[in-house]
Amino acid sequence: MNEIFKNLAMAGDIWVLYILVIASILSIAIMIERGIVFGKNKGNPADLMDKLGQSLEKNDISSAIKLAEKSSRVEAKIALEGLKSIPKGTASVEEVMTSYWIREKMKLEKNLIILSTLGNNAPFIGLFGTVLGIIKAFNDLALTGQSGIAVVMSGISSALIATAFGILVAIPAVIANNYYVSRLKQIQSNSESISHILLAFLKQERKEK
Repeated sequence: MNEIFKNLAMAGDIWVLYILVIASILSIAIMIERGIVFGKNKGNPADLMDKLGQSLEKNDISSAIKLAEKSSRVEAKIALEGLKSIPKGTASVEEVMTSYWIREKMKLEKNLIILSTLGNNAPFIGLFGTVLGIIKAFNDLALTGQSGIAVVMSGISSALIATAFGILVAIPAVIANNYYVSRLKQIQSNSESISHILLAFLKQERKEK
């Protein structure tokens, strides 16, 4: 086992850099893929909520359904499922909307855990590569018999590339993950608001009856 770790260390940081390159490509691919997914959620949610509220105040369910069908936003899809379930009762509407939101949330959250993991751990992977690079540099110095501050600094500076690369991979991943998580929270808040609007309408309608 000791020999395995020694051989691993003697390989230096090059294989760690390959891992970081793969991590960087994966991170960029997920950023683009999530950007496409969230980019489909177009339209003004506030405007959607206002128009849905106006249609419901007029007791015009068909108009509200048509409005929800025209929008590509997740919130509109959730509202549409709720509107279609109105004949089944208030409890059914609430359950359907909650169930649909959970399903949509899973789609929106997909692969964000990978971005989060890369953002948190890429610097440590780079640091690990730096440590291996320094070990190899000192080992090479011992084998060649060379000495001097210039020789030592040359080996250490090369080893530090792994740490820099790890940070370079992590920063965009953290920024992208925070951005998409923020978008997800906004969509969730909007969906809850629409749900409250619809449920308030149903409760008021039931009281009037």
